[in-house]
Amino acid sequence: MVWVLLLVSARLDEFCNILLRTGSLKFGTFKLASGILSPYYVDLRLIPSYPEAFQQMIDMYRSVIEPDLVKRVQRLAGIPTAGIAYAAVIALNLTKPLLYVRKEQKEHGRDKRVEGLLQPGDKVLLLDDVVTTGKSLLEAAEIIRAEGGIVDDAVVLLDRQQGAGENLQKKRVKLHSFTTMRRIADKLLNLGTINEEQHKEILSQIIA
Repeated sequence: MVWVLLLVSARLDEFCNILLRTGSLKFGTFKLASGILSPYYVDLRLIPSYPEAFQQMIDMYRSVIEPDLVKRVQRLAGIPTAGIAYAAVIALNLTKPLLYVRKEQKEHGRDKRVEGLLQPGDKVLLLDDVVTTGKSLLEAAEIIRAEGGIVDDAVVLLDRQQGAGENLQKKRVKLHSFTTMRRIADKLLNLGTINEEQHKEILSQIIA
């Protein structure tokens, strides 16, 4: 048990270090995809531009996706836009077919919302980088379900703890996350890389 706790702590340190050295954590005023205004922003779209950090993040995803979960699903679906890069690598590593869900329906070709091969009854694991309210994941789940897919689980690196877990559960989707924003904020404060005011700003957004 002790070594497990040490491993979890080391990975959390690693996550925080990546945020800092890539400039992926920013403070200011930001409008999120959910429409919520936030005093901070975690931009994990930057990570694929740093190959070493990208590999570390992929390893963190893999630590969340347990073997039983891998066995239960036939396909992985990346959520645009950030989730697609991560999902592509993980799908390749797990030898699972990849899908991705379009934000808007194409107005040409086959007018598809789901790109990739999806068979009715296929169980699909959703994958995104950061989740706030769960809006993007829920939209993707409904689109895939409308095409005959089954969605029971979603994996993210970071849960901002602003209602996503509860919102997804209401729609029969279980959320799995590598870490939470509270853990990140507490760790960064302990490391002295954010101040008390920034810590309070982050925690002010948390509702769960």
